[in-house]
Amino acid sequence: MLQKTYITLLFLLVAGGSAFAQKSDRDYLRSGNKLYNDSLFVKAEVDYRKALEVNPKSTDAMFNLGNSLLMQQKAKEAMEQFESASKVEKEKDKLAQIYHNMGVILQASKQYPQCIEAYKESLRNNPKDNETRYNLALAQKLLKDQQQNQQNQNKDQKQDQKDEQKEQNKDQKNQDKKDQQQNQNQQQQQNKDEMSKENAQQLLNAVMQDEKNVQDKVKKQMQIRGKKLDKDW
Repeated sequence: MLQKTYITLLFLLVAGGSAFAQKSDRDYLRSGNKLYNDSLFVKAEVDYRKALEVNPKSTDAMFNLGNSLLMQQKAKEAMEQFESASKVEKEKDKLAQIYHNMGVILQASKQYPQCIEAYKESLRNNPKDNETRYNLALAQKLLKDQQQNQQNQNKDQKQDQKDEQKEQNKDQKNQDKKDQQQNQNQQQQQNKDEMSKENAQQLLNAVMQDEKNVQDKVKKQMQIRGKKLDKDW
């Protein structure tokens, strides 16, 4: 389970500018922090944005605005604020908090490699932060599980493909066998038809030969009889 994000609200003011600008910046931050602590995150967001209008380089306003956006489930916009703050902020403790919250967002979206790097960067700035250390260990475990699951999915997919190919080969083999049997049956039928025609021709020839033999015999007898008749006459 993810640890809670840092909810510490920062008050650091960037030096420089008129006294009126510094006071306005501080007023907006204080007002926003009060609203944030009362869980009025939308109104707090408004004040933090006003603080940034007065002092665009206020990392306190960026960080607190990021937290208020995060509480509104606007993770992408919150990440933009934290990234902007990380490029400007110089204090290690505040950088550690910024990178911690970036890690929380990345962990929630299961971007574990980037999440791990954010936690590591947080610990570089504050090695004593046990909460970040715990989140880092959890993210590393989740990454390992994710990679293992991906490997298992790839393995299952390859096995499914192998089984599918095997089934296709089996079906093709059965189809080839069926086609071969059908060709054999057709060949046998063709041979049978040819034999039937040949037998019929043989029978016809035999009948014709028998008929010719009978006719020859009749003619022969008629000739014999004819001779005898001529002699007796």
